[in-house]
Amino acid sequence: MARAPYQVLIIPFMIENNIPKYAIFKRRDMGVWQFIAGGGEDGETHLESAKRECFEEAGIPLNHKIYKLDSICTIPSEIYCEEYRNNWPKDCYVIPEYAYAFKLEKDIIKLSEEHTEYRWLAYQEVKELLKYDSNKTALTELRARIKKNDFKEGE
Repeated sequence: MARAPYQVLIIPFMIENNIPKYAIFKRRDMGVWQFIAGGGEDGETHLESAKRECFEEAGIPLNHKIYKLDSICTIPSEIYCEEYRNNWPKDCYVIPEYAYAFKLEKDIIKLSEEHTEYRWLAYQEVKELLKYDSNKTALTELRARIKKNDFKEGE
């Protein structure tokens, strides 16, 4: 399947002793901390891409609750390899990144080769480690949604 011109970002989280904890992942190739992220494949919905990426990168089964976040950012298409860009429209200068959150009841993460480690941390610790602003924005939205118990089922 060809890479679709969009990206998904997924934040696994759980509530432990009434404190939200978020899973953050260290990328093997760049050594940066981020949430689960990956590209959609042609024919997939954004939600299907998010579920697949969670399974591929963290072994999270597809039957867990996933929530859609409002956070959307754009990423310059030039950072992606030419193989991907050749399948995209010629005037595709940025691609959107759609954010989701996966709620887990316990730590069931099984790392793929894409990451060297992961940690379950509280909001401030995660925010300090994250490299990308889009990850920080989605984290802040998720934190607010958890406080208000205001979730949208994945769409």
